[in-house]
Amino acid sequence: MASRSELGAFLYARRAQLLPDDVGLGSYGERRRVAGLRREELAMLAGVSVSYYTRLEQGTSPHASPEVLDALARALQLDPDERSHLHSLGTTATQRRAKRRPAPEQLTGPERDLLVTMAGLPVVVAGRSFDVLAWSALGHTLLAGHIDPSSPDRPADRPNLAKLIFLDAHSRELYVDWRTKALAVVTNLRAAVGQRPDDTLLASLIGELTMKSPDFATMWSHHRVKPCTVATYDLRHPVVGALTVTQQTLNVAQSEGHLFIAMTVTPGSASAASLTLLAQASLGNNGRPQPIHSLS
Repeated sequence: MASRSELGAFLYARRAQLLPDDVGLGSYGERRRVAGLRREELAMLAGVSVSYYTRLEQGTSPHASPEVLDALARALQLDPDERSHLHSLGTTATQRRAKRRPAPEQLTGPERDLLVTMAGLPVVVAGRSFDVLAWSALGHTLLAGHIDPSSPDRPADRPNLAKLIFLDAHSRELYVDWRTKALAVVTNLRAAVGQRPDDTLLASLIGELTMKSPDFATMWSHHRVKPCTVATYDLRHPVVGALTVTQQTLNVAQSEGHLFIAMTVTPGSASAASLTLLAQASLGNNGRPQPIHSLS
């Protein structure tokens, strides 16, 4: 199967994170050579043979049925997001459509209209591999004011949201609890890989981050999975200081993989006042909002 190494790595990582006591198996004080459950223990809990489970983990079995994947998910105590991820990794290669390297992404007309409507909010539109396809003026000023605002216009120069978090000093300083934000990026990337295991751009992104960021490599090895939907972050902005924003991620129905990421603040709060001040910094000399940057 196309995701053999990913499926095997996921099973191995999650098996290593469970102890016998976690699943009702006594260890009786014995010294164990490996961390977590043994293969035969997990196979017993899932009701499959040890040899079959070993083939799945080593990537030599050609197929895993939904029933077997459900049994493994129960044995590994996976949450709903992780269970869905396991099923995605277990899908056979013959059930997937062949993927070609995609052409540079661009906004559709309706996406551009929606972004214009949301121009008063900090908004970022991300592509399939989390490149910034467009942002509102306030979105740029809030998250990446040190970057050329027109960079999303040029596919080769587009910022990448994951790279910003792990490789950009400004972004690391922006988030008060950087580790929580970084973990959210990693678990969301895991979910994306499960949905698009043959995506060459995602594979290239993960390879680059693994090589350049020890923090990413460590977090990635844990195989945690959780799509980003809603999260609240405390920011330390270089212009307006402290503010708290709620990030909401919306999928675009007509553009597979495109995400609208909008940030809001509590009305009447100190953060709302700070965001109002920051909005002034995102205005042009004529007092009107700067153009929304994206590939036209």
